[in-house]
Amino acid sequence: MRAFLRPLPRSVTRPASVLLLIAWVAVMAVLVNRSYLQASASLATDLARYGSAAVWRGVYYRGEKIGFTVSQTVPKDDGFELEEDGRLQMSLLGATTAATLRTTAHVDKSFTLHAFEFSLDPGTGPIEIRGRVDGKRLTLEVKTPSGTRSEVRELEEPPALSLNISRRLASGGLVPGAKHQWTVFDPATLRNSTVNIEVGKRELVRGAGATPIPAFRVEMEYSGLRTSSWITDTGEVVREESALGMITVRESADNARAMAVSRRMQVDLLQAAAVDPRMRTPIAEPRDVRLMRIRLGGVDLSPLDLDGGAQTLKGDVLELRDPQAMKAGPGDPDVARYLKAELFIESDAPEIIAEAAKAVQGVTGTRERAERLTRYVNQLLDKKPTVSLPSALEVLRTKVGDCNEHTVLYVAMARALGIPARIAVGLVYIHGAFYYHAWPEVYLEEGSGLRAQGSAQRAQGLWLPVDPTLNEFPANATHLRLARGGLDKQTVILPLMGKLTMDVLDVELAPNTTPILVGKEPLDLGSLAIPIPKRESACCVCRK
Repeated sequence: MRAFLRPLPRSVTRPASVLLLIAWVAVMAVLVNRSYLQASASLATDLARYGSAAVWRGVYYRGEKIGFTVSQTVPKDDGFELEEDGRLQMSLLGATTAATLRTTAHVDKSFTLHAFEFSLDPGTGPIEIRGRVDGKRLTLEVKTPSGTRSEVRELEEPPALSLNISRRLASGGLVPGAKHQWTVFDPATLRNSTVNIEVGKRELVRGAGATPIPAFRVEMEYSGLRTSSWITDTGEVVREESALGMITVRESADNARAMAVSRRMQVDLLQAAAVDPRMRTPIAEPRDVRLMRIRLGGVDLSPLDLDGGAQTLKGDVLELRDPQAMKAGPGDPDVARYLKAELFIESDAPEIIAEAAKAVQGVTGTRERAERLTRYVNQLLDKKPTVSLPSALEVLRTKVGDCNEHTVLYVAMARALGIPARIAVGLVYIHGAFYYHAWPEVYLEEGSGLRAQGSAQRAQGLWLPVDPTLNEFPANATHLRLARGGLDKQTVILPLMGKLTMDVLDVELAPNTTPILVGKEPLDLGSLAIPIPKRESACCVCRK
């Protein structure tokens, strides 16, 4: 499970962060895309355009090499063209997963953004995003191997890219103590976000060479993530560090491109992002859980969507209840928005509509169709970790992915069937730890007859969590929701990584289930004459 895709850090450390979001390769996708730039295409051809003045950087995670980036600024008649390419090679679920990234920004002589191109290729074909800026109007075009979609957005202020933040700082003078608040556009989430910047003192910092380089230490906060950068007077970034453990260091071209995944890297990105709870008794089967009470700590809980549905927050204690016991309540007046197509949720595409109809053929009733769709998507996709910006059409084409791909395809197909659906992201308990995960919620309406008769009483309904990745309808009670929505909403999860603590205070199991007691000696029943069937989990993070 990745989360998704989970941002353009200056060059790389903030954006790889939206790709760690999106299991969390979403999370991994976000961490990688935001903390480590965004770009893609035929790598050998792309790198040939970089001249002797290009800046190469190695990308490291917890001291291990996972990729490189290369960037350059090309003068043009009307301004500059900022170019950046990169490759990330990560260990996910014991397998090596690679992604190629590319970003190009077209700016005027004052570095004001006029257009950009961004692409990410996880190996199944690139997703390309083009943007054209006209004042506060942004025209977007998203192109995948499955087709092209366009959208026009009106923004509150003209967008900028974090790709040129260091140049913008240098052009205005790097003054210790200076503070800035700018708005930058994140191609991974397709939204503007605020970046807070504070310029520190000049320090001597080492790049790849032996000679220290004088550079200003600059602290940035972007979507809750803090990044430390060392920037020279000319706007060159010598080194960047993020709280997520990712570092980029300026290196020679040969050293930067040397990127085999180290044999010493024993823990992959998803495992490193897991939350190890403190609990007295482990949970043998999450589907048996009927109630959990968990104390959350180490982070600010206020930005999170913790209260509502099957979970209740009281202070810092979160109570999770089995969604099977959920009852319908007052109808959601905003439910119609969750029937509309979006850039990456192409519920109006003929291919999605046809596949959705095929999935529920012969089934009537909203709940029954939602459940059949859960089983269908689970069987349709090959469970593999990917680093991508998941598009429902692309997922249907490749039939490969983790929790993000399962979720976005389910949501698109449900909307195509007239069933309101949305994305939820959070944590799920698997093999003794909570892993970042994504799953859908579907809206089940009750009492529609009253409304049809002209009654003023609104139909009742409920948002039911389901999990096509784990093949669960409804999702089990260990699903802890942190946010709802696309990558622009999911970025609230990034600051939690490595900081969130969980104390499990209480667990109630279904009747006639026996908890495993910690430290109890196993009972020797001798050899069995027949093999015991083993339940296989479909979850991409738990197939270890």
